[in-house]
Amino acid sequence: MAALLLTLASGCGPLRAARIGMDPAGTEPAPPTVVTLGDSVPAGTGCGCTAFPDLYAQHEHAVSVNLAEAGLTSADVRAQLEDPQVRDSLRQTSEVLLMVGANDVADTFTDPQAVAAAAAELHTNIRATLDAIQRIHPTTVIVLGYWNVVRDGEAGVSEYGATGVKASAETTDAINDELAAAAEAGGATYVSTDPAFHGADGEKDPTALLIADGDHPDAAGHTAIAQLIPPMGATS
Repeated sequence: MAALLLTLASGCGPLRAARIGMDPAGTEPAPPTVVTLGDSVPAGTGCGCTAFPDLYAQHEHAVSVNLAEAGLTSADVRAQLEDPQVRDSLRQTSEVLLMVGANDVADTFTDPQAVAAAAAELHTNIRATLDAIQRIHPTTVIVLGYWNVVRDGEAGVSEYGATGVKASAETTDAINDELAAAAEAGGATYVSTDPAFHGADGEKDPTALLIADGDHPDAAGHTAIAQLIPPMGATS
């Protein structure tokens, strides 16, 4: 992915924007804006690198307003849309990236009943979030799925053992199914991140794309996710 020059600018409260190429005289057209909502993965937690929403925005010559925060659930993101600053950002956006849901099940992923209930609630929250975004400002929304909602690779095997690894895969499938269904019903585009981490056949070891905790992408992982997102305008 081509590297572009960008300046990082901090707004009020939680707003973080990466801005590019503005003419000092204001004669150049304003670049498009990408707003990101979600959890620690799009926030770039633990990586110490440029998170995938910002990489994607750079590639698209766009401004990145990354509102993702570690620990957020789908209910948290739904509530976040009541924040006036968030709503103001959405009114300016050309596209929204949405990645949330892992924290809905991270503490209960080995309990099938709890997962089923959380997955159903996730669907409701994602649909409500998509509807709210369109009410604020009709725009393209990309919903991203997970390669795993908890630890993966060598860290996952060490932490969970074979039984836990199987449960994490089943829970991830359940969450991704609801994300994809909610995206389709809400007029959004669903993008799976699984091929980047597990390969086309699902057999790839994702360890090299994750930081030591096995839960969050490293720099290579964020690059891999960014490359999966369709170019701006391709899903309009």
